[in-house]
Amino acid sequence: METRTTPNVPVDTAPSSGLQTALAWLYVGVPLLWGVSQTFIKALALFN
Repeated sequence: METRTTPNVPVDTAPSSGLQTALAWLYVGVPLLWGVSQTFIKALALFN
């Protein structure tokens, strides 16, 4: 039977810290929430 390996995965990578993960989510989440809120506000104007 053939053993499968995952190619191109570095062995010496350290897991990210909780702070890095939180900052990454904020980097993506804040503009996303702003865009969704602006879309909601503008959609409400259509129904007035």
